[in-house]
Amino acid sequence: MKHKITAAALALLLTTAATACSGGEGTADGTVTLNMVESLTNPARTEVLRNLLEDFEKKNPKIKVNLVSPPTSQADQKIQQMLQSGSSVDTLEVRDITVGSWSNNGWLHDMGGDLKSWSGWQNLTAAATEAATDPRGKTYFVPYGFYGLSLFYRTDLIAEAGYDQPPKTWDELLEQASTIQDTGKRRYGYAFRGGPGAVSNAAAIIEAYVADRIDPANGYKLSDGSTIFSAPEAEEALATYLRLFKEGSPPSSVAWGYPEMVEGFSNGSTAFLLQDPEVIATLRESSSITPKQWTTAPLLTGPTGKAVQPLATAGWGVAEGSKHKAEAVALVKFLSEGDASATFTRKNSLIPILKQAADDPFYKTGPWASYVTMNENPRTYLTVAQPRDVPWFTEWTQKGDADVQKLLLGKTTAKTMLADWDAYWTAKWKSEQS
Repeated sequence: MKHKITAAALALLLTTAATACSGGEGTADGTVTLNMVESLTNPARTEVLRNLLEDFEKKNPKIKVNLVSPPTSQADQKIQQMLQSGSSVDTLEVRDITVGSWSNNGWLHDMGGDLKSWSGWQNLTAAATEAATDPRGKTYFVPYGFYGLSLFYRTDLIAEAGYDQPPKTWDELLEQASTIQDTGKRRYGYAFRGGPGAVSNAAAIIEAYVADRIDPANGYKLSDGSTIFSAPEAEEALATYLRLFKEGSPPSSVAWGYPEMVEGFSNGSTAFLLQDPEVIATLRESSSITPKQWTTAPLLTGPTGKAVQPLATAGWGVAEGSKHKAEAVALVKFLSEGDASATFTRKNSLIPILKQAADDPFYKTGPWASYVTMNENPRTYLTVAQPRDVPWFTEWTQKGDADVQKLLLGKTTAKTMLADWDAYWTAKWKSEQS
């Protein structure tokens, strides 16, 4: 059962958390209480995290952890408010889309020195150590895993619609979603993302359409240095995307963010969902669809037969304002190594950070097979880095999400929006060089 948290209740929760942490020096017997805040909250994930924290407390009897779990849609904003206060958070979830602005404001502790003698660093994959180290050599968070998009689909619904395989291209997705759509039966094709996070999926289709000319080091740039939003293919991509919303998606999805689109697939009302592997764990708990009714397929390709695979990440960091940095770093180390890390990634269906996971059969079968396919075909599924660590990325996502919703509501055109996005990124990059 999902419990709604009112604004007043959330404010009380955060105030209580801040008070618990601002006590300063711990109790008379030396026990320290850490205030930990997560961002990508869902009930199953929070339960896994709580169990890991209980294990940490057993192994560190002088450290207690108070876990704060705001609703996902408000979490990053609430964490920012706590960071601004300077004393209300110790360990926190840091995302690749928030690390730039938060570190730029001096809110995150550089753990580089703390981790020099940590044996766990040697057990991290190259991707994990690279993500943990920013261009200046600072470590503001240790990734707990990676997110990589794939297409979740209903095997039974596409078969009923007369298809013997899932869509491989965006055009095929539009065709199958619109064929399956039957509003009279409340059956819809695609779990569209029109609310929070909408710009990420819009960028995904644009990247697929310009895959032949994309800059692997910066997924928002073409090889000639111009933005992907300036390409003629970008307008073609959004034309397909807009049709997908109008012809193959629930009208209410104009406001859907992560929780709603996942719910739309897990409750059986939509046939397709473009999402990260953590959804695998959520779907396995669904009482509306069985494991035989769904699986995943590789990313959708564009007109050139290629797709762009942007890996996203998040992890655990320490607040600069924490009065218990040593204990907070100890918690980050615990969650980033051994059984704790393996449990968190498996339970949340994340691409793991530990080298040893490469030999784990868990990541080679069932819904994970599509990720194996993409990794084995790098010329078709291009791995590209998005500029998610720039200081203005949070500003960008807020702007981009609002712009996509305007497009869906007919308040702007794709051409106007893309010209604005091109100007935005061109100006930002120019100011960065000056």
